[in-house]
Amino acid sequence: MTKTFISVIIPVRNEAAHIGQVLDALLRQRYPSELFEILVIDGCSTDNTRELVTAYQQRHAQVRLFGNPKRLSSAARNIGIDNFRGDIFLLIDGHCLIDNDNLFGVIDRAFQDETIDCLGRPQPLELRNANAIQLAIAAARRSPLGHHPDSFIYANKPCIAPAISIAVAYRRCVFERVGRFDETFDAAEDAEFNYRCDKAEQRCLFEPESAIRYVPRKTISGLFRQLVRYGRGRIKLTRKHPETFSLKSTLPAFFVAGVTIGIIPAMLSWIFCGLYLTVLLLYAAIILAETIRQAIQNRNWTFIFLLPVIFTTIYISSGTGLLAEVFFGRKRTE
Repeated sequence: MTKTFISVIIPVRNEAAHIGQVLDALLRQRYPSELFEILVIDGCSTDNTRELVTAYQQRHAQVRLFGNPKRLSSAARNIGIDNFRGDIFLLIDGHCLIDNDNLFGVIDRAFQDETIDCLGRPQPLELRNANAIQLAIAAARRSPLGHHPDSFIYANKPCIAPAISIAVAYRRCVFERVGRFDETFDAAEDAEFNYRCDKAEQRCLFEPESAIRYVPRKTISGLFRQLVRYGRGRIKLTRKHPETFSLKSTLPAFFVAGVTIGIIPAMLSWIFCGLYLTVLLLYAAIILAETIRQAIQNRNWTFIFLLPVIFTTIYISSGTGLLAEVFFGRKRTE
């Protein structure tokens, strides 16, 4: 059985603190060294990311460094498309944890099935020596209340699944069929490309053994900024592909709008005030119940104090991003 040549694409910007451990983990893979390459696409880093990668490039023939003057992840991915030499295009973040030294073997095994066009992986938010906020964010995002209900990123059984939320590896022929990443997107460019894969009937395998661990944000403010971007990206996706609209995806926007606008009629009418308070109490009860469940399940009682704040941050930030893009985002002209 002939092994596939795997090209790893790593879009980065200011990842000096993490890129070394990512490259080390990839270079340790139990896979023939002549059958993989690592393309680091740097988006004008202002730290010493480039210098670190250059040092690896000088020691390891598999490592190649490219500049990304547009800085966007979508542009970095397209630079990867223009320059990768392999059979398989694999996306890896510059800020993740790779524990499996047979990751490439898992990917190769999956693509030995010629009916598979794309591969998806879980994206657990796990970190050794995490601070209390990171542990709580990881728990919240694993919770049914903390991520999109249709997403497979926290699933644990292999299956054929829609590419939209999970695909990270592609056969070369997929780009010939689907095209490139849309560089008008500065978030959700992966979901937009993967949605086109689904439309083109590209078959996607979800493979739990290909999981890598993502690092949760260290602060509530960092989580807020991240999810505002995701919210804006979701609306950009809907603008380009209106059929991707779903009520589930827009619930955070209704939450933010309801909390902020609803206070006005609540101040003018006892009936509306009662309704407003009832909805808030129902929200609080649901969050409290899930908080207690997570605290018991994880045996971490700091969650009692942190999870209500984090769940609320998830909804407010996602809703803010959705609404900001609806009212202030740049409309597509094509």
